[in-house]
Amino acid sequence: MSDVSCLFPISTFLCQEAFEVAELEVNLPCTCKVSFTDPNKLHHFHLTVSPDEGYYQGGKFQFEIEVPDAYNMVPPRVKCLTRIWHPNITETGEICLSLLREHSIDGTGWAPTRTLQDVVWGLNSLFTDLLNFDDPLNIEAAEHHLRDKEDFRNKVEDYINHYAR
Repeated sequence: MSDVSCLFPISTFLCQEAFEVAELEVNLPCTCKVSFTDPNKLHHFHLTVSPDEGYYQGGKFQFEIEVPDAYNMVPPRVKCLTRIWHPNITETGEICLSLLREHSIDGTGWAPTRTLQDVVWGLNSLFTDLLNFDDPLNIEAAEHHLRDKEDFRNKVEDYINHYAR
């Protein structure tokens, strides 16, 4: 009997994840592409963001998204695989995006009502309207922008040419 009760939450999780993945693929921003390294593992996929405007236009930025067993009570784990010069992404791939925070005082963090689609749209927006120089994770990149916007742009372009093609 305990085996049956164990299967129910797992199958509910898989159904929800399959539904979200299907919805995600239909409602992607035009600058995004989702790929699965293993089509049998919907909990692990890559997202490519190819901004069509702003500092990062022309680059292709890869993100790895891992959906944990406790999803949607906890956010997916996301890492940027492409080296980037960005105020909200470290060069080692850590990302500052409020909706990925499990605990948030201001209420903008993760909530069980959020979806994978929210995550993808949020990551896409890090290259446009959510680009935030005032609350950076990569302080050096934010200060660089503050000091010399043109040199910042040049460094972003160098990173795109070296790492994001």
